[in-house]
Amino acid sequence: MMTVRKAALTGSVLFLFPLGLNPSSAQDAKDRTVEQYSCRDVVRESGADRDVAIAFLHGFLLGKSGGSKFNLDVLHKQSGDFIERCLDNLAERALDSMSKVKN
Repeated sequence: MMTVRKAALTGSVLFLFPLGLNPSSAQDAKDRTVEQYSCRDVVRESGADRDVAIAFLHGFLLGKSGGSKFNLDVLHKQSGDFIERCLDNLAERALDSMSKVKN
């Protein structure tokens, strides 16, 4: 359980840094919310940065649901579905897109 929490925290921090959310941004009144990021923002990332962004979205929605159980095979399929959906709907909010592939 602690490992999942550490991974989610690490993923969220790594996801937010490329998007301009470093610690000084709070002082500059540049705070952002997860809801502000579109599919375009996520698919513009590549490699590990995109993987971290997608893992963050999975973790965010898992935490929001109050759950702690997940299946790696299901997450892998949902990640692929998310990327395909985002490529077809670049303006859609990334969070909405991930929510739709999880349902």
